[in-house]
Amino acid sequence: MQRNDLSRSLVAFDQNSTLVAVVELSLNRWVVQGLVPGLSKQPLKALGPDASALLALVNRWQLEGTKGGGRIKRIVVAFEAGRDGFWLARWLRSRGIEVYVIHATSIPVSREHRRAKSDRLDTELLMRALLGWLRGERKHCQMVRIPTIEEEDARRPNREHQTLVGERTRNVCRIKSTLVLHGIRDFNPKRLKASERLETLRCPEGGSLPPNTLAELRREMAQLRLISGQLREIEKTREERLKRAPRQGTHPIRTTAVPNGAKRGCPGRAMRVSGAAWSNWPGVGSGSKRTAN
Repeated sequence: MQRNDLSRSLVAFDQNSTLVAVVELSLNRWVVQGLVPGLSKQPLKALGPDASALLALVNRWQLEGTKGGGRIKRIVVAFEAGRDGFWLARWLRSRGIEVYVIHATSIPVSREHRRAKSDRLDTELLMRALLGWLRGERKHCQMVRIPTIEEEDARRPNREHQTLVGERTRNVCRIKSTLVLHGIRDFNPKRLKASERLETLRCPEGGSLPPNTLAELRREMAQLRLISGQLREIEKTREERLKRAPRQGTHPIRTTAVPNGAKRGCPGRAMRVSGAAWSNWPGVGSGSKRTAN
């Protein structure tokens, strides 16, 4: 069995001595549901997006459970991966709380056409999935490995590169679509002197492009130049990092094995791969899997 198996818990679970809390995170409020030894009912509390208030609530539940006769030896907090990222998990761990982040797509959801939707039902679904995972049962949910700040920051260039590649593609498609409306099909916006050639384009009728259309295309070309410059800057930074320390960093990129048949030992060629290929590069993309040595 792999040491980093996140499909089930490898730690013995004693429900009579474990305080379990799940948090439904949203933009304006957090809904917390607990399973507290010593309390007859499962407490449910809505909080503002405040980590200190969440920690105080968990500590209060621990005190109430102890007064109710429970012997709490372990505290587990879990929430679903989402827009808040992993900062909350790191913050709670630094304060002695055992915390897990649930993979959002690993929780089974009812496919009924009219399924009730509320924070209470969402927390109950999270609680059922978490309890099954803690018991060591498979197919309840999948946990996500909590990265460090350095590991998260190392992924930013890749994600920005993917975003910019998508924006460049949309930008080129808009330019070509606008020109096709006027019967022009042989214009490539990505060429070096495309902006100069834009001024000389002629419609099939023999006239130049209408003034508003030409002004729009100029702005689109300016955006395209900006995006292309940002992409070159990211690729140059990657290239310099490879030359300086090819085997150091959170996600070491080795020139001995590069995707898409890129030339071995040439970091510049290795960098200029598509966003999809770069994200699938082992150890780089957010969805990469790690195995224990």
